[in-house]
Amino acid sequence: MPVRLSRAVLGICITLIAFAYSVWAETEHKLPDWATLRSVPAIEQALQDTSLVQALNKRKLAENSSGSSLTSQIFAVLFPGSPAVNALLATLYISGPPNFLLALCPPNIDPSSLSVMVAFAVGGLLGDTLFHLLPEIFLGEDAPDHVRFVMVEPNKNLLLGVAIMGGFVTFVAMDKTLRIATGGEDPHDHGHGHSHANGKADETEKASASGTDSLSADSVRSRKQPATSVSARKEKKDETNEINPSVKLGGILNMIADFTHNITDGLALSSSFYASPALGATTTVAVFFHEIPHEVGDFALLIQSGFSKRAAMGAQFVTALGAFLGTVIGITIQELGGRSSDGGIGDEVGIMGTSLSWGDMLLPFTAGTFLYVGTVAVIPELLETGKDKGQEVRKTLMQFAAMAAGAGIMFT
Repeated sequence: MPVRLSRAVLGICITLIAFAYSVWAETEHKLPDWATLRSVPAIEQALQDTSLVQALNKRKLAENSSGSSLTSQIFAVLFPGSPAVNALLATLYISGPPNFLLALCPPNIDPSSLSVMVAFAVGGLLGDTLFHLLPEIFLGEDAPDHVRFVMVEPNKNLLLGVAIMGGFVTFVAMDKTLRIATGGEDPHDHGHGHSHANGKADETEKASASGTDSLSADSVRSRKQPATSVSARKEKKDETNEINPSVKLGGILNMIADFTHNITDGLALSSSFYASPALGATTTVAVFFHEIPHEVGDFALLIQSGFSKRAAMGAQFVTALGAFLGTVIGITIQELGGRSSDGGIGDEVGIMGTSLSWGDMLLPFTAGTFLYVGTVAVIPELLETGKDKGQEVRKTLMQFAAMAAGAGIMFT
């Protein structure tokens, strides 16, 4: 009898212990109700409260306790404010120095001499797009103090891809429109206007060279003519070498294209800073290195189109205002588009039932424009070659080295 009683008591104790453990486990690891998981930030927060994720966070903090790098410290000094303030500062950085450099450029600068600098800018622009922008768009930015999870939503990646293609096609349409307006000429070809501007002069030189022998006697007699007739012929020759109206139109249309391009730069800066400070800083560096050869090349084209040096610098300053306009537009879209710092939109449903808001579509749109500028708009200029094979091989090696250097800066 006592043995049976002790077994019964032991069974009751085991049952009570098991019940208590199940209650403790349920209260400790209980998942929130589905009604509270209506947005990506809520799901992220629920995951952060689990013991497994908290252990991963402690490990990550221990591994990253070595301190910030020199680059991050410099970025913290250059961009100390909110995303809106940092975007405006970045726009000032990319617009001011390149335009002031134009004062040091000679009016007769050859745009083809900028090929190595253009290759460096292409490497930086494509490096920022492929290393930073696209991973940020689809996967998000890493957090320094906790682990992050990627939420795969129906239609989200599709919408992001549509926005990237929209930015690419928008620049295709703009470039095509400008080529139609210029009669099939490439408005971005910095050497094109120069050849047209001097076309009549070249024809005149060829004609005079072919008739040198027959006019030798006339040339001897012309030395005995008064100086006034010589100056009159010089003025007449200057009149025949006036800038072709189509070249002037090409310069003006290039200003319009430059203004539009600067708007997209401002959109890219604002959207990247609202995504993360690190992404905004790297985008600023990429745009800055791209703007220097771009501004110098457009400056040379305006000179060839008949602008004076002061007028060309003023025109480039006006087009630089497009970057500020794009930044303001981007800030407005981000503030009114409902994008939160955690990448969600609160308890509301976004585009096509996803967590995406209209502000989230701005970064992939600008990534599409960067892809166009870094490939279609610039690469053909690097593919141009001359007849001297040895010189072109050396030039190509320098261009590839410069492109690798630009991409390497974005990789670090």
